[in-house]
Amino acid sequence: MTLLTDKEIEDLFERFKAQNPEPKPELDYYSNYTLLVAVVLSAQTTDKSVNGVTKELFKAADTPQKMVALGQQKIAEYIRSIGLTNAKSRNVFNLSKKLIEDFNGEVPCTREELMTLPGVGRKTANVVLNVAFDQPTMPVDTHILRVAPKIGLCGGSTPESVERGLEQRVAERYMKHAHHWLLLHGRYVCTARKADCSHCFINDICKKNMHEEKN
Repeated sequence: MTLLTDKEIEDLFERFKAQNPEPKPELDYYSNYTLLVAVVLSAQTTDKSVNGVTKELFKAADTPQKMVALGQQKIAEYIRSIGLTNAKSRNVFNLSKKLIEDFNGEVPCTREELMTLPGVGRKTANVVLNVAFDQPTMPVDTHILRVAPKIGLCGGSTPESVERGLEQRVAERYMKHAHHWLLLHGRYVCTARKADCSHCFINDICKKNMHEEKN
């Protein structure tokens, strides 16, 4: 597939910026710790579902100390409706315990340290670094993995290859919000089920759309 030119990439992100200058995560959180827990819980489920369970969970435990005191069994009761209950409750309990033991109860600000926490992979670490610490990271979820190559922003077929491609091609001034713009575009416009090309504000520069028109 033909990739977007540097000029087209700038045009693309200027349009995203005009549409949504300050995109925010759709997960509800109010501290670095609650953000971390919410992102860990969001694996293989929707942000809306996570928000439904964290509303009560965070009332009961919004710090690592309170979460450990709550215990894995109680955590599981709060999050049962989102699935993968045993694994997620175990991860939340154990990462909270490790934060207390190794990081003085604070969420660390490096990818390497974050990825030592149970349940925290590269994508989760990148989300926390970007949202909590304003670092120019590129978390690649299923939406971005699909959308970025599709529109011609970069090549790649794995999260890490797409992440590397985006880091190389997206200008630094857009990196703070780039993953939110792409994620929301994939979630609401360029959906996996049926892309809404007729209402897409980048359809004239999208390489997928241009390729289909030529054919």
